[in-house]
Amino acid sequence: MSFLQAIALAFDTIRVQKLKSFFTVIGVTIGVTFLIAVVSIVAGMSRYMKDDLVGKIIAVNSFSLRRTPDFQVGDVTQATRNEWRRRPQIEDSDVEPVAEALSPDIVWATQSESNVTVESPYGKPRQADASAVSPGWFDIKHMGVSDGRLISPQEYQYGTPVVVIGKDVADHFFPNLSPVGRELTIHSLPYTVVGVAESQGSIFGQSLDKFIVAPEKSPLKRLLVQHGTIDAMIVQAPTEAGMREAMEAARAVMRGRRHLHPSQPDNFELETSDSALDFWNSIQKYLTIAGVALPTVGLVVGAIVIMNIMLVAVAERTREIGIRKALGARRRDILNQFLVESATLSTLGAAVGVGLGIGFAKLIAAVSPLPAAVAVWSIFVGVGIGAGVGMIAGIYPASRAALLDPITAMRQET
Repeated sequence: MSFLQAIALAFDTIRVQKLKSFFTVIGVTIGVTFLIAVVSIVAGMSRYMKDDLVGKIIAVNSFSLRRTPDFQVGDVTQATRNEWRRRPQIEDSDVEPVAEALSPDIVWATQSESNVTVESPYGKPRQADASAVSPGWFDIKHMGVSDGRLISPQEYQYGTPVVVIGKDVADHFFPNLSPVGRELTIHSLPYTVVGVAESQGSIFGQSLDKFIVAPEKSPLKRLLVQHGTIDAMIVQAPTEAGMREAMEAARAVMRGRRHLHPSQPDNFELETSDSALDFWNSIQKYLTIAGVALPTVGLVVGAIVIMNIMLVAVAERTREIGIRKALGARRRDILNQFLVESATLSTLGAAVGVGLGIGFAKLIAAVSPLPAAVAVWSIFVGVGIGAGVGMIAGIYPASRAALLDPITAMRQET
């Protein structure tokens, strides 16, 4: 019997015994379903973290000079927190020496940020993320406007009280109105809106459009940080190699200004997207392992079920096996027939599991903030696992069938 004939015979058996075939493969189907779903969600989360979450917060090929890490995730000890509190602030006077050490193709900007209460005649007071920035900030963020304009060089120079606002701020404080040219009040001081930024989207359902941005020299900065300090200096290079060189130049300047000896650690932070992703990369590995290991329980149960069902099939078809042997079928033919039948059943269940897993992952992505990206390798792994489970589970029943004595088998009553 050829391989294709064995597959055709397996499908004939599946068609005739639909209910039995369904219960045979359900364990494999469930195991592969969860394998595909979990791997898809983890892959989607990874892409989301790298492209959306971190990409929107930290620009490509950029780093920020800060007093403490902006991304404080994972287990942070109290001793580490105490060390962070003892660090000196990043001062305005630090900016120029660092900037002078950078190559001409580097873009940089300063940023000071905090939450403030915003008011307008058209909307109730509301909290918003406020930033006082220097020229270059919008270029690094690759942020344009959907209405109005960005802050002009003269407004940066003189600290004019103007702001660019996010879409959510515009919708709340100026419903059905153009915000451009109108005023927002921040701690009793009026600021003129000159532009509405392009929508930045959301992260895990949290909007990134609840912000206002003003020139660094405007009065807003005094509300955000201590006098003479900034929260961060953001530096962007054309390439990753250029960014690494800029980081070392900034580190050398800051260590020199703070008189740190070679044996002393940095008392400031140079944070890149890699820093932000370190925690995710560490848990992604464990999530992937769990996503592959947990469905194994279902696959083991499925293999046991397949083996038992195939043993029943051998018992039910003993007379058939005897007749086939009497007509010239070799042990290898009988062995291949049952192995292919078992593997076909299991592979079919795995294929159904792949489809269900993809659908389950898409459903979760549609009804929750969790994204999903189907990893192509997981489809091949799922189908391969299905075939492997069927082969392994079918070895013992197939061997029993192949070793049956034809005369004894033909005497078996069905």
